Amino acid sequence: MPADAVAAADTHSPTLLAHWTRTITEARAGAPGPDPTPYAQNLLDRWSEPQRRYHTPTHLTTVLTHVDTLADHADDPAAVRLAAWFHDAVYRPDRDENEERSAALAERALPELLVPPARTAEVTRLVRLTTTHDPAPGDTNGEVLCDADLAILAAAPEEYAAYAASVREEYAFVPDEAFREGRSAVLAQLLALPALFRTPHGITHWQERARANLTTELDLLRA
Repeated sequence: MPADAVAAADTHSPTLLAHWTRTITEARAGAPGPDPTPYAQNLLDRWSEPQRRYHTPTHLTTVLTHVDTLADHADDPAAVRLAAWFHDAVYRPDRDENEERSAALAERALPELLVPPARTAEVTRLVRLTTTHDPAPGDTNGEVLCDADLAILAAAPEEYAAYAASVREEYAFVPDEAFREGRSAVLAQLLALPALFRTPHGITHWQERARANLTTELDLLRA
């Protein structure tokens, strides 16, 4: 594991472990169950794998923070928080089934933790939704998770540039021309969405800056 990934995991672990424990307690409505700590450690080990440069514990922490900001919009904040934990738990940039495998991981782990079946099903649905980031109208849980995951798009220019560079590092095995074509297609798909953000907070605070960042990166790639 690269030194920077180890440092990120070590820095975030205590806070993330406490967050996980609170979330599991909320998700199973305070009912007794297995110690959630080993499950959190397994997830953090996954989030700290050596192929990651952007999808690291830092990204997980940031998404969880944004979920907290948007939580009042969600029907089931506990399900959204659990989905944030699992949404990139399986991440291999050279494969296209990451969301499905992450959802399958949640389907195995959450029943063992005695999370109720309905909430487990909602978590796995939300994880799969991050394939498109296009929740249906009225899907408030999906809107919160997708907005939290995409909030990096609205970062200040320097932070956005660092994000884009980290994504390129994750795809270092892809030749430059192929990466430019693939990344341009992703950016164009995002810009083609009727709205990048669906929550009131996201629309008000993130939408305009995100579109500007995406447009700038796309112009640079096409140049």
